Amino acid sequence: MQRLQKFLAEAGVASRRAAEDLIRAGRVEVNGTPIRELGTKVDPARDRVLVDGERARIQRKHYVVLHKPRGYLCTRSDELGRNIIGDLLPKEWGRLYPVGRLDRDSEGLIFVTNDGDFALRLTHPRFGVRKKYVATVTGRVEPRQLARFTAGVPHMGQLLKAEKARLLDANNSRSYVELELAEGKNREVRRLFESLGMTVERLQRTQIGPIKLGELKMGKWRTLTEPEIESLLARL
Repeated sequence: MQRLQKFLAEAGVASRRAAEDLIRAGRVEVNGTPIRELGTKVDPARDRVLVDGERARIQRKHYVVLHKPRGYLCTRSDELGRNIIGDLLPKEWGRLYPVGRLDRDSEGLIFVTNDGDFALRLTHPRFGVRKKYVATVTGRVEPRQLARFTAGVPHMGQLLKAEKARLLDANNSRSYVELELAEGKNREVRRLFESLGMTVERLQRTQIGPIKLGELKMGKWRTLTEPEIESLLARL
């Protein structure tokens, strides 16, 4: 027996936190009965679990690295018909979902999986998985300004903070800055530069934990190797 939200995560329906939301919303049935209690346990071998009327089953786990292009949404569907990262993957992987988010105007490294535990451990703030970004910024950024980022910047009721920030190159028209974040709040890199009155022209995520974007071309994907998966989880 296992908790319903854990089963849904292992079935690739959603991450465990998102599965809890599905249960609370009454979208999950077990043996014909709608379930709203998070403590409910199921037997995967015997119980019939439906999500929005569709049967949920334990699936083979997939761990994918994708180089997300600008202009794509990190979601499994979009009512407005905009580009989504699923468009870049094989159609039979329709139940895979992104691990965390990159906003529509950002690009770079993102994981896609159907393993809810893997997704949770890489995104929950308590695990503090480091992520690196390279930001192209309008105007000249001074090193002293970056010191504010590592000290922490209050912004809209939150403390934004980079673990590391270094200037890669700069001239009077634009600057190139590498930042390393441990938590990654919504639009955190862009908001950090907004606090300086600066605009991010381009934002690329180049690394998550020990996994680097490397030479993976934009719009392309590859599967994580077993040693890579182990290296990610060993740090958590």
